Amino acid sequence: MDLREVMQSLQDAGLTPRGAFHPTAGDGAPPLANGEPTRTVLLAGSAGPQMWRAFAAARAAGEVTMDAWAARILAELGARFGARAVFPFEPPYLPFQRWAMRAEACHPSPLGLLIHPDYGLWHSYRGALLFAEALALPPPDRRASPCASCAERPCLSACPVHAFDGTNYDVPACAGHLARAPQADCMAIGCLARHACPVGQAYSYAPAQANFHMQAFLRRHQPN
Repeated sequence: MDLREVMQSLQDAGLTPRGAFHPTAGDGAPPLANGEPTRTVLLAGSAGPQMWRAFAAARAAGEVTMDAWAARILAELGARFGARAVFPFEPPYLPFQRWAMRAEACHPSPLGLLIHPDYGLWHSYRGALLFAEALALPPPDRRASPCASCAERPCLSACPVHAFDGTNYDVPACAGHLARAPQADCMAIGCLARHACPVGQAYSYAPAQANFHMQAFLRRHQPN
């Protein structure tokens, strides 16, 4: 199997290939449905507006949630290429953040999100395809974290309710602010702490996508 064909199929469907790796025993990659061990993990997600455009079209046609849309796309591609599709939003929860750091130059940021040297904080992982074959992979991207050379760390001072301290994320404070001020910039254009990071600004979410994600966050963490 040619990895390039699988990656092109992901792109054609609206998803961005997010790196691949050959898992070891400590990576927590489950076996395939037939019990064969997983020898290649290919991550899929977003970076830039491509995924949002594809999902928005599906949503207009009646597909409601982004999770359901991504699950359908990856399940179809898994059936096509003989791979198992797995997702970060389904139990048993798999170590997608660990996989991301194995597959790409992703690193923990002071906000707790993974940061990428190109995409900054504006990227996501929607699922992965697991293959029984050890596919030929390009050399790994091992660039350093942009945060390592960022002395000012503007991300930590941009939040209006100081939800980030570099170690912890105060989710109730964030959700409470969004509930009290639904017309604030945080809801309209997305997290101001993420926007404060100078890396990957070209990939930041358009207002419609930002509002969609912030509304979803608020539904999950609605204050009592």
